Amino acid sequence: MFDEVAALYDRARPTYPPEVFTDLAALTGLGPGSRVLEVGCGTGKATRPLAELGCSVVAIEPGPRLSALARERLADLPDVVVETSTFEEWDDRGRRFDVLVAASSWHWVDPVAGPRRAAELAGHLALIDNTVVRRPGEPEMYAATADLHERFSPGNPAWGHPPLEDEVLAGPGPWYPLVQWLDGPAFADLLRTQSPYRRLDPAVREPLVDAVAARIREPFPRRYLCSLRVSRLTPPTPAGS
Repeated sequence: MFDEVAALYDRARPTYPPEVFTDLAALTGLGPGSRVLEVGCGTGKATRPLAELGCSVVAIEPGPRLSALARERLADLPDVVVETSTFEEWDDRGRRFDVLVAASSWHWVDPVAGPRRAAELAGHLALIDNTVVRRPGEPEMYAATADLHERFSPGNPAWGHPPLEDEVLAGPGPWYPLVQWLDGPAFADLLRTQSPYRRLDPAVREPLVDAVAARIREPFPRRYLCSLRVSRLTPPTPAGS
């Protein structure tokens, strides 16, 4: 879905707060010599900070254009290998890891086979995700363009206002704030990389995002709360034991 806009994805998508990786290392013991498997690396936005902890990283990405761009972006890191595959079909060749990391990608993994395979491969599972949030009384990009969304794709169940920041913060943490300042064209490009918009027919998507770009004349803050969820994995019991 994202492979056809790999370069745009690399440019438009947000990164992750550095504190996420500091805390990940503290929670799992990651450091020099640790082995990390990253699932769904995209263009390497989380791969580089993982490698900068001193870890060796095997990053897998199903999109051939995305994985090629990740190799290009990460070519200066000798302990990073990018392999093109889905997680479910990936050939591990007997390799095992200290931590499996998935940054904004685990929801694409088979919900039954994925956790089972993760437990076979790694000692910890670390899930990193960015959640878009809004603040009361502050201009918000979706609110400013909700009528355009409804005009071009009426009744689309993907449309809706982001949750309030305080509501998300009330849930289990830790949470790490992140802000992208985007003008209209930059916001439109971000939308072009997101799955609800990728699923639209281009004849609908492009007029919609062009109208969004024209509507937003001043930079808006696009607020996120980044989450880190770490769990210790238990290897599955061999069949017949």
